[in-house]
Amino acid sequence: MADKKIRILIAKPGLDGHDRGAKVIARTLRDAGYEVIYTGLRQSPEQIVAAAISEDVNAIGISVLSGAHGYLFPRIIELLKEQNASDILLFGGGIIPDDDIPGLKEAGVAEIFTPGAPLADITNFLRSRYAS
Repeated sequence: MADKKIRILIAKPGLDGHDRGAKVIARTLRDAGYEVIYTGLRQSPEQIVAAAISEDVNAIGISVLSGAHGYLFPRIIELLKEQNASDILLFGGGIIPDDDIPGLKEAGVAEIFTPGAPLADITNFLRSRYAS
């Protein structure tokens, strides 16, 4: 990993109260050498973007199990643009139908990881993005 510590915000937006996956991702990324900030449950897109800017993160990872991915991901992208923070990479995962993934990527989401994705795929994705 590069000398500069990569900071990643892991967030759980919306009303979904299941955060085991988000916590596993946070721990995996921490163990891989990233600095991880976990926001906890039931965060609004506005809270997530405010925390990302406040914490000066390089990336945001969100977990969506509620079916609201079609709103939450694009809303976060929109807010990042409004705050002149489009350089913050957005990735995520959860229960997201394969047919919805191309539209999310077109909206600006860097990558989507569905259930069962190997944890190494997530760390490798971030390493490829932040290789020195």
